[in-house]
Amino acid sequence: MITRQRIEDTISLAVELVQQPSVTPADANCQEIISSRLSSLGFSITPLRFQEVTNLWAQRGTGTPLFCFAGHTDVVPTGPEELWEYPPFAAVIADGLLHGRGAADMKGSLAAMVTACESFIARQPDHRGSIAFLLTSDEEGPAVNGTARVIDHLLANDIKIDHCIVGEPTSTATIGDVIKVGRRGSLTAAIRVKGTQGHIAYPELANNPIPGAARLIDVLDGIPWDQGNDNFPPTSFQVSNVHGGTGAGNVIPAYVDILCNFRFSPESDPDSLKEKIHRCCTDLCLDVEIDWTLFGMPFETTPGELLDATESAILQITSKPTERSTTGGTSDGRFIALTGAQILELGPLNATIHRVNESVSVNDLAYLSLIYEKILDRLVA
Repeated sequence: MITRQRIEDTISLAVELVQQPSVTPADANCQEIISSRLSSLGFSITPLRFQEVTNLWAQRGTGTPLFCFAGHTDVVPTGPEELWEYPPFAAVIADGLLHGRGAADMKGSLAAMVTACESFIARQPDHRGSIAFLLTSDEEGPAVNGTARVIDHLLANDIKIDHCIVGEPTSTATIGDVIKVGRRGSLTAAIRVKGTQGHIAYPELANNPIPGAARLIDVLDGIPWDQGNDNFPPTSFQVSNVHGGTGAGNVIPAYVDILCNFRFSPESDPDSLKEKIHRCCTDLCLDVEIDWTLFGMPFETTPGELLDATESAILQITSKPTERSTTGGTSDGRFIALTGAQILELGPLNATIHRVNESVSVNDLAYLSLIYEKILDRLVA
């Protein structure tokens, strides 16, 4: 079903992108490479730079529906390069795999998106609606001046995305076996449990915050925050960091810092989670300061045109059904979802993302390009 030409076109672009050392927030020319390909297809190109972050909005057509491919050109750091089998930005092809940082997350997806558009537009030069690309170099970093700022720009210019595919690596065993129909919210609490510093030999003159912090962690770890629902697992609470003490063995510390995170389902909300933590602190008679950071609200795309088109395209190309999932971390889909757009995430296997020796199957990227093209057939042909 895949042709040698599709493989060569998709892989050659993926190789070129992986060779660019675009560690967050650098784009390292990736968006210019993609812009050149899209411009030749009739896309209007709008670079959008906010501080150190490079963003791109490219659009072909002005009608509705507006279908958007979204993704990021930045990658996480490589770690020690001597641990890699091949240099992380050499983009070596070996054993049917493209090796390199960003090959799976998510430059391979970007290449597949571009070649899907090239093939689709060659067949459907007068397609209905519009096709767009939303790219950022700020997804793997703070995610402040990337997709969120581009969405602000689009809303200010009355540009509304109807359907969006984000190229996050969602597949687990075979291409297209899992798609993300939503994501959990993410809320972080930095809790400082306060005491009174003193000499460890005179505990009556101090107030050790460590036992209270330990009791708090134990209580929070045992709370069933919610039961989730048919599409979302129960809200997860995890402690990631605990720090207390001066390093000296004879000093009771003045405070203990606890860093924890909720990955929450739509059955909970930030206010209710905050209230439960504050109540626990009160019940334990703890003196605390809490700084909260909301990284994103949960979102879900319900059955409709985009989900139907995506599942049908996957079945047509792979002859296998796909699983709907909402697990995993946050993605830039959370910003696009705020506009009311239908949004799904679909990309290559995620087994090696953010790891040493990241890689992606050459054939998988070609199949992914075909799936993306079939989605276009169903939505804007």
